[in-house]
Amino acid sequence: MPSKTLIESADRNLSIRRASEFGLKATAEGVDVRAIRDRKRVLIDDFAGYRQQQLMDGRFTLHRGYAEFVDAHTLKVSPRDGSAAFEVQGKTFCIATGSVPNIPPIPGLQETGFWTSDEVLDAESLPESFAVLGGGAIALEMAHYLEGIGRKVTLIQRGKQFLTGFDTECSQVVEQAYQHRGIVCHLGTHIHRVTTKDGGKHIEYRHGEEEVSVTVDEILVALGRKPASGGLNLEAAQVSLHKEKVVVKPTMQTTQPHIFAAGDICSPLDVVHVAIQQGEIAARNAHRLIQGQLVNEEADYRLLLFGVFSHPQVASVGASEADLEKAGTPYVSASYPFNDHGKSMCMGETDGFVKMLAHAHTGEILAGICVGPHATELIHEVVVAMHYRSRVQDFLTIPHYHPTLSEIWTYPAEGCADQLTEECE
Repeated sequence: MPSKTLIESADRNLSIRRASEFGLKATAEGVDVRAIRDRKRVLIDDFAGYRQQQLMDGRFTLHRGYAEFVDAHTLKVSPRDGSAAFEVQGKTFCIATGSVPNIPPIPGLQETGFWTSDEVLDAESLPESFAVLGGGAIALEMAHYLEGIGRKVTLIQRGKQFLTGFDTECSQVVEQAYQHRGIVCHLGTHIHRVTTKDGGKHIEYRHGEEEVSVTVDEILVALGRKPASGGLNLEAAQVSLHKEKVVVKPTMQTTQPHIFAAGDICSPLDVVHVAIQQGEIAARNAHRLIQGQLVNEEADYRLLLFGVFSHPQVASVGASEADLEKAGTPYVSASYPFNDHGKSMCMGETDGFVKMLAHAHTGEILAGICVGPHATELIHEVVVAMHYRSRVQDFLTIPHYHPTLSEIWTYPAEGCADQLTEECE
C-alpha cells in the first residue's frame, strides 16, 4: 500500500504531462514530495491502526520483542523495551517474519551509502537523480514513481531482461516504454565498484561489451528482498531452510510438524494475497493439530497471481510456458496488442499486449499475461475464468461490452480456440 499510494501520484502527474495529446491545456506546477508522503502516511496509519486495534482488543496476548527458539516447543523473547527476557511455550507456532531488502556485496556500496525502497517511501524530499539497481517489481515500480514526479533515473539490471522468468516480450515492452519516457535502461550489466565523485555517487559497470559509468545524487538498491530467517535459531527447533527460506509442505507445516510458516519467509512468491492465504491455512491446520484432527488443508498455487505497478503495468496468472514445457503439458497460445484495440487507443495507452495459454486438447485456460493499461485489474478476468476451469470455448460465449479494455481478452481466446485439436470440438 505505501508504494502504490506514491505511484498513484506519479500516474496523475504523467496524465498532466500528456494533456496536450487529448486537446487539453494543463501544466504541472511542480511536485510536493512532502505532501505525497503525508498523504501516504494518513492512509497507512488508517490501515495499520485498524490492525493494531485488532491485536490489542483483548483477544490476544501481544508481546513486542525478538524471538528465538530454545527448543521445538519453547521461545525466548527479548522485549523491545529492553526489559528482561522471558520464555513462551506453545503447542503450535507460526513463523511469519517476512523479508528484508537484499543488499548485494558490491565493492564500495556500503561505504558510499545507498537507499532502499524504505527510504524512498518515507522521504520528505528527493534528490534530482537516481541510479536504480535491479530489474524486478520493486525496481520497476520505484523507477516509474521517481521519473513520474520528475527525477532523472538510470536503471541498471544484471540480467538480460526485466522481470526474470516472465516472457521476454514483457521486458521489451517495459524497456521501450521507459526509454521513451527518458529512463536510461541498461540490462546485462556487471557493476565493478561504487565511489564518490564530484559530490555525487559514481557507479562503474560493464554494459554488454562496453565499460560505462554514471554519477548520480543517490543510489536506490532494489534487488528484491530475502527471507528474514536470521536470528530465529531454527536449528534448535529442527526447522530446515533452503536458500534462507523455511521449507514447508502444502499444509504450511515445516520440517517440525507443529511449527508452521506463512508469507515471505517461505512463499514461492512474495506477495500479500498469497501470504494471507498461507496464514489462514496455517492457522486452521494448527487448530486441527491441537484438536487431534487430520491436518489436510493445502495451499493451491494453480492460480498464482503476480502484478507489477509499473507503467505500463505487468500482470500474470497461472503457469509459464517454461513450466508447461517442463511438465510436458501440450498447450497453445495466442496474443493480441493494445495498439490495435479500440478502448486503449482512445485512452492513448497502446503499449503492450495480452496473452493466453490453453491446454491443446481440452481448451482449458492455463495462464494469462497482460502488459499494458490497468493490467493488474484486467488479469482478474482470466483469474475468475481459471478458477472455474473455463475452456477458451466457454470464455468466448461470455458477452463483453464494447468498447472496454476487458474485451481484448476475447482475441487471444479466439486465437487459442482456432488452434485446438479436433478432439476438443
